[in-house]
Amino acid sequence: MTDRPPMQDPRHQYPRPPFARQPQPAPGSAADMDPRPDHGETSYVGSGRLAGRRALITGGDSGIGRAAAIAFAREGADVAISYLPSERSDAAEVLALIEAEGRRAVDLPGDVTDETWCRILVHQAVEKLGGLDILVINAGRQQNRPDISKVTLEDFDLTMKTNLYAMHWIAQAAVPHLPAGASVITTASIQAYEPSAILLDYATTKAGIVAYTKALAKQLLEKGIRANVVAPGPFWTALQASGGQPPEAVMKFGSESQYGRPGQPVEIAPVYVLLASQEGSFINGEVYGVTGGAGVA
Repeated sequence: MTDRPPMQDPRHQYPRPPFARQPQPAPGSAADMDPRPDHGETSYVGSGRLAGRRALITGGDSGIGRAAAIAFAREGADVAISYLPSERSDAAEVLALIEAEGRRAVDLPGDVTDETWCRILVHQAVEKLGGLDILVINAGRQQNRPDISKVTLEDFDLTMKTNLYAMHWIAQAAVPHLPAGASVITTASIQAYEPSAILLDYATTKAGIVAYTKALAKQLLEKGIRANVVAPGPFWTALQASGGQPPEAVMKFGSESQYGRPGQPVEIAPVYVLLASQEGSFINGEVYGVTGGAGVA
């Protein structure tokens, strides 16, 4: 008999607010969160769905990128992760988890707001993995600002470069290396459809990610390559505690969802696995909302 996870009421499967007050400096660390997010370190069980594949994940040190990296390795893929050098301690944990599965782990610290680095990281991933079959463009910047007057030129520029420009630079560098059957996955947000007043620049970039990926999907299908978007709702990640939300909002984060709690990164990882796998062969140009019941429109 195959062991299966026990059935649970999903509303109570993971921690619910109130949470401790826990502001962090950006970009934040998963290790410093209370409770620590579940990225699948012990909970995700693979079944070989990505055996032999080679994946590059940006923002792979924590949050949704970390969950995708763990899941991909457990499904049989070799994985390269990029992340900011200041996030090295979180990234080291992910790299160790990938290697524990007997998979190749490629370490690519750098800043994706630098166009030159974006192109170098793709080249290094291809070289060290021996090719590239899956591209997950996930690294993101989110800093709340209470009013339009507080969104500085530096804020706007950094958010655009992290969330939009880097996506273009990385995709442009990667596409020539992707074979037919490859998959590109970008990370947008429910903010693309239901923007919060305090996330003006972030929401703008997430809407841009949706449009860019849908257009890219039409181009790439002519090469036999698929491109899709994942649009998360409220997920318990270091992005929130490090300025993505005000500290008081973090204490009750996820309470307004139908579940009464935020999602844990491991709960979205199976969507990335599906979109990366051959089982997702007829899925292209789609937006997969994982929002705790809010949906996307």
